Amino acid sequence: MPQLVECVPNFSEGNSQEVIDAISRAIAQTPGCVLLDVDSGRSTNRTVYTFVGQPNDVVEGALSAARAAARLIDMSKHKGEHPRMGALDVCPFIPVRDVSMDECVLCAQAFGQRLAEELEVPVYLYGEAARMASRQTLPAIRAGEYEALPEKLKRAEWAPDFGPATFVPSWGATATGARKFLIAFNINLLSTKEQAHRIALNLREQGRGKDQPGLLKKVQGIGWYLDEKNLAQVSTNLLDFEVTALHTIYEETCREAQELNLPVVGSQLVGLVPLKAVLDAATFYCEKENLFILEEEHRIRLVVNRLGLDSLSPFNPKERIIEYLVPEGQPEQCLVNKSLGAFVREVGARSAAPGGGSVAAAVAAMGAALASMVGLMTYGRRQFEHLDAEMRRLIPPFHKASAQLAALVDTDAQAFAGYLEALKLPKNTPEQRDRRTAAMQDGLKQAVAVPLSLAETVASLWPMLQELALCGNLTCRSDLQVAAKALETGVFGAYFNVLTNLKDITDKGFRDQTRQRVSSLLQDAQTQAALVLDRLEARRE
Repeated sequence: MPQLVECVPNFSEGNSQEVIDAISRAIAQTPGCVLLDVDSGRSTNRTVYTFVGQPNDVVEGALSAARAAARLIDMSKHKGEHPRMGALDVCPFIPVRDVSMDECVLCAQAFGQRLAEELEVPVYLYGEAARMASRQTLPAIRAGEYEALPEKLKRAEWAPDFGPATFVPSWGATATGARKFLIAFNINLLSTKEQAHRIALNLREQGRGKDQPGLLKKVQGIGWYLDEKNLAQVSTNLLDFEVTALHTIYEETCREAQELNLPVVGSQLVGLVPLKAVLDAATFYCEKENLFILEEEHRIRLVVNRLGLDSLSPFNPKERIIEYLVPEGQPEQCLVNKSLGAFVREVGARSAAPGGGSVAAAVAAMGAALASMVGLMTYGRRQFEHLDAEMRRLIPPFHKASAQLAALVDTDAQAFAGYLEALKLPKNTPEQRDRRTAAMQDGLKQAVAVPLSLAETVASLWPMLQELALCGNLTCRSDLQVAAKALETGVFGAYFNVLTNLKDITDKGFRDQTRQRVSSLLQDAQTQAALVLDRLEARRE
């Protein structure tokens, strides 16, 4: 699976479609870069581009975009609501998949150095790439904006990290760096610009200064007015959505607005958003309102409604959630995406994978799915209304486990790949033989880890299955009986897969501990499945 870095350059042009399109083409035509989103604002006179690719490719894509901007944007004529200091105002690199923050710092450094050398413009490093504490935050670097640059560049403390300490009127200056996923999130108000800004000052971490910090950590904020929409916005950047979440900033804005007797009329996400940020908001509203929503699609729809994300324009999750735009692999190659008939044919083909491990995962996934089905066939029916609270508690673990176990169908088929790759390593010298042996052992341990995780997942389900056997809809008795045996069979398959791969592992402590654990899990599965069957058999219509 290739590495994936996200790059989100912000250019100071939001009105000229010709310029916006030219920069889009420069990115899209760069080999290895996939342009995901282009978000322009007339009042802000700014366009945010989002594209992804492997580390070296996104650096080239950003440089291509910057070259186009240098030909087409003249900062000396720029006006807009959004703070800015350059034609390419800011260009962050963000880890998305199999990439470390350090690798993104290297991307920023390489981009900044080449940009400065090619265009002869000042470039500052910020965020995780900053070389001094005073340059970690973008507002600190951008203080005074474009208009302050002529004097600012004369001061030694503001010498750029790359390029000349001279003012370039047509360009200004650029900040580049590495950071976590930033979410640009604006809350709509029927108010004045000043009222929106007052709320932003109360909420943003910086507040009104050192003596008056704001309420929310890792939040930047400003209030502005959108003439084209005839409303104000509390415009925020969430620097770490796991510290301050989408729903937190929205709810706090609503609270502040209520104190000022101002109506909140929805919100706006600029650019893309991680799936987890949306699902975290769904969890919040489900708990707050005591809602029972299982399906991911429905949970996303709830968030769109509660936050009013479609108030200014349609919000299409398939176009705005980054995981939906950048799948982890080719869907047609995934076993779980094949039809049942095609999967069975692949299992029966003359190849080692998919084999018993994938089949065990599929069987266990169907066992969990059957238990979820029985819960849903009990929930929401008048005759079982007294069990609704229990079903709300029992169903989600089975629903979640069925997805986790289904994913192991492919993971198991791929688990042996590390070992097979290790076999291909050179073995001509003692050092090469040592590296090869270590890599082979790591590969075998990974091959053991997948079926062991299957057995551990099933083990967590037995208590809920016992409860469901006592109170679930009895017309589904046979379904629960099949569920119990399917889960047991999954663990049975995992047990033998673990033993098969353990025999070639040289670490005796690891080998003994793992064998003991998987044997215990199998014994427990056999005991628990038998108990479920006994309880179901003892119940009468």
